Amino acid sequence: MKILTANRLTDGEAVWLAPDHSWATSIEAADVAQDTATEEKLERAGKAALVKNEVVDVNLIDVAIVEGSIVPQRLRERIRAAGPTNRTDLGKQARPQIAVAA
Repeated sequence: MKILTANRLTDGEAVWLAPDHSWATSIEAADVAQDTATEEKLERAGKAALVKNEVVDVNLIDVAIVEGSIVPQRLRERIRAAGPTNRTDLGKQARPQIAVAA
């Protein structure tokens, strides 16, 4: 399984492509590709956003679904999803958690 990640050009925020082709600031909102055709669709959307100067550093990354949550396979991507490692009062980990109905 893969998702598309990038950095928003306006502020550098790590973002993930959502099913509606918006860029979400939470990895949980990412569109998960489970086949090659969907991966290609995500890549096309990422290239279009790159051309429009919305995002930079566009990449498909490997993920797994663990207990209903999207978990990146590489440490780098887990850090980007959580926020900086040096201060827990900054970044995504400092934001209030929003409950999502299952």
